[in-house]
Amino acid sequence: MRTVGLKVLKNRLSEYVRLAARGETVLVTDREIVVAELRPPEARGPSVSDAVLAEAMRRGWLTAPMVTGASAPPRLPVAPLGALLRELDVDRGDR
Repeated sequence: MRTVGLKVLKNRLSEYVRLAARGETVLVTDREIVVAELRPPEARGPSVSDAVLAEAMRRGWLTAPMVTGASAPPRLPVAPLGALLRELDVDRGDR
């Protein structure tokens, strides 16, 4: 595990990112106080590409689907189109 100050990190960011990519943890300090941690990412499923979704999964707010490749069942209409259009005409007739 390495420790680096903010100024040095700023000037040599790509070097420290490569270290983290190879599996090393880098502690970032500001005036000798650890303020952040740069570490390799946790293993994620191949279908998780959205960073927000990945973070929600990491925190346990969401779980990955049990069945891959399955889609949601088709939605059936709430009412027939004719009935919806008649209701719309009634609503608009008040104006």
